[in-house]
Amino acid sequence: MSPKISPTLRSRFRRIRLLLCDVDGVLTDGGIFVGSASEMKRFDIQDGQGLAALRQQGIKVGWISSRPSAATTRRASELKIDFLQQAKGPKVSLVECILIETGLNWKEVCYVGDDIVDLGLIKRAGVGVAVANGVAETHAIADYITRARGGHGAVREVAELILRAQGKWHRVVAPHRA
Repeated sequence: MSPKISPTLRSRFRRIRLLLCDVDGVLTDGGIFVGSASEMKRFDIQDGQGLAALRQQGIKVGWISSRPSAATTRRASELKIDFLQQAKGPKVSLVECILIETGLNWKEVCYVGDDIVDLGLIKRAGVGVAVANGVAETHAIADYITRARGGHGAVREVAELILRAQGKWHRVVAPHRA
C-alpha cells in the first residue's frame, strides 16, 4: 500500500520528469565489501524494478555519487540508467550539467539522499527525499522521508509515489495481471 501524502506533495510529484539519487546509503545499505580482488555492493532488486518502471513510463533516472565505483558503474549499465555521475566534489554542479543537457529545471527533479553531501540537492529539487535511515540534517529539509531504509526499497517507494501521482502506476502493473 502506498503511503499517504498531502495533496500539495502529490502535485509536486506530478511534475517530476527526472529522478536522481545518491548511491551508497540510498541504493545500497551503505555497506561496502572490500576484498583483495574488488569491491562489492548489495543493490535491492525492487529498487531496480522501480527505476525500470520509471524509465518505461518516460521518466529519466540518474545516479549521483561522490564515490566512484566499478560496482556502481556495472549496476547502472545493467539497469540502463540514463545518467551516471561519479566524481569527488560538489554534486550540485553535476546535476546542473544534466539539467542543461535535458532542458529540465530543478522543479522537475526528485532527488533521494541520505547524508550531508546530499543536502544541496535535496534542498534544490522539486521534491527532496531523505531515506528513513538518513542523517538528521537530511530529514530536517526533506519534503518526504521514506518508510524504507536505504538499500531496502526506499527508491522503489519513491518511484511508486511518482508513478501513482502521475496516474501511470496502473500501466506498470496491468501487463503482469494477465
